[in-house]
Amino acid sequence: MNLPLPISIAIIARNEEENLKRLLPNIQGFAEEIIIVYNDCDDGTVKVAQEYGALCYEEDWGGYKKQKNIALLKCSKKWILCLDADEILSDKLKDSIQDFLSSDNLDSYNGASCNRCSFFMNRWIRHGDWYPDKKCRLLRSSAGSWSGGQLHEYLKIKEPIVHLEGDILHYSYESVLDFPKKIRIYADTFAKQKMNEETKFSRLGLWLRPWWRFFRAYFFRFGFLDGLPGLIIAMSSSYECMLKYAHLQESSKLQNRKNKK
Repeated sequence: MNLPLPISIAIIARNEEENLKRLLPNIQGFAEEIIIVYNDCDDGTVKVAQEYGALCYEEDWGGYKKQKNIALLKCSKKWILCLDADEILSDKLKDSIQDFLSSDNLDSYNGASCNRCSFFMNRWIRHGDWYPDKKCRLLRSSAGSWSGGQLHEYLKIKEPIVHLEGDILHYSYESVLDFPKKIRIYADTFAKQKMNEETKFSRLGLWLRPWWRFFRAYFFRFGFLDGLPGLIIAMSSSYECMLKYAHLQESSKLQNRKNKK
């Protein structure tokens, strides 16, 4: 049996009991330290985490970026792997991480990226806008932090970075009914962010971007090879794009009316 790697795994959680029951067995014995920063939980998140030896810290919610940076600061190991509660590691990625951390040229890198593969409608999605979904998740301590806006945060790591084989396996949507809920949240967050940035609304963008999103995902990136799930993903991506820009137009008009009063 291999010894745990001398790394920390950083996770944030809010009511993630069921997801942690899948994630924590997957990484048990893989890392020396598991850090979970949680907030506003009214399920068994903390209990499940502690059963698997995770160190749990309660923090007030400050947004994904702030919460994930707090989790980084809680980690004590030289290398940190960042995961979401609805993800696990493929066996191939585990082997790649182990090989990377034991390589002779480890000191030449500050971090590593890998692909993320999502599970949807009872199959793994291997094409379209969802794959390869390249993510930087492994970093040397103090060599990076979470950045970006409210809509999509990302781990910004100082170069150089190496790309590892194997996938993060992502269980994002339990059913197609989860799509409308998240699309509304994304559209509202997108409009607020663009309004704060004083981005001007583009009517041309509203007309063209949704069509481009569909053709890019379904044809140019071979989403049709994923069958019916690939079609639904492409159509949903197009609808999300349309709703974001339509909501931005609506918000811009409302703001203009307020300014004229």
